[in-house]
Amino acid sequence: MNRLNLEDIAKKSGVSRSTVSRVVNNHPNVSKKVRDRVLKVIDQTGYQPHAAARALVSNKSMVCGLILPRTVDSFFKDPYFPALIQSIAKSCGENDYTLSLFLIGSEDNEDVIFNRVTRRGFLDGVLVQSGNIADRIIDKIIKIGMPLVVLGRPFNTDGVNFIDINNVEAVESAISYLVKTGHKRIATITGPLVTTVGIDRKQGYLQGLMKNDLPVDNHLIYEGDFLEKSGYEGGLELIKHKPDAIFVASDRMALGVIRAMNERGLSVPDDVSIIGFDDFPVQPPSVPFLTTIHQPLLEFGNKAMEILVDAIENGGELHQAYLPTEFVVRTSTKVRILE
Repeated sequence: MNRLNLEDIAKKSGVSRSTVSRVVNNHPNVSKKVRDRVLKVIDQTGYQPHAAARALVSNKSMVCGLILPRTVDSFFKDPYFPALIQSIAKSCGENDYTLSLFLIGSEDNEDVIFNRVTRRGFLDGVLVQSGNIADRIIDKIIKIGMPLVVLGRPFNTDGVNFIDINNVEAVESAISYLVKTGHKRIATITGPLVTTVGIDRKQGYLQGLMKNDLPVDNHLIYEGDFLEKSGYEGGLELIKHKPDAIFVASDRMALGVIRAMNERGLSVPDDVSIIGFDDFPVQPPSVPFLTTIHQPLLEFGNKAMEILVDAIENGGELHQAYLPTEFVVRTSTKVRILE
């Protein structure tokens, strides 16, 4: 069976090809009677507009870009990014957009990626995960006026659409929980401090200590990179200073901390309580089950696409949104004797 085209639908509907095109692209200048007649023919014939032709008529590619500041190798080691892509791709499909992925692993390919994503007619808009490398490309995209939403607070927020969670508030609450359950020497393994998320989660840790009148001990602070190896190495270093709890800025690093504790003959949570951040599925499963801060990634992807589609189709007013987190208590923390 030959594929139907606009001329076929126009002939069956008794209207012009341009009228069918206006109906397909939801143009307002079509009467209800004519629109209903054309839609009835489309429904009866099972006609589906060719994506490229529809893009030409609407002057849109119906493709959105997602730029992540990661190498291919590190991308597959961190469960955050596959989960993020899954949530965004689902929302793209619901909005009739296709998602195109770009990884920036170094400064060397930054210009190459920028030239690709800004090629005329290639993308309608772009999502960029904030990060040390990505923040430079954000400034370039803003200058050319391409619709943009940043995932995570960028360093420069002036006039930039972004969506984030309140990392400072979430971590401060977790530290307060540890204090209320009898912990006094609370350590942390931060994320990389060249990123806003790493900085904000460390700030939440410091504010949690100050709020609860605990001193800041730099021996109890170790900078990680969100991956398990740095959690393991940080755990071995922090053990030397005898913490009774460790807040870890990602679940992946928290697994490394638990491994370090086990190797040194320490029990989690009997000797050291552990709190992570993310609440993503991690393998192998940790025993005990990890107390953590849950990120609403599905809602995150939906909200990011909602803002981007508004920017593409309507110009959109400025959106800077924070989504709530949830503190999930499991068995990697315990209530200690309160004096």
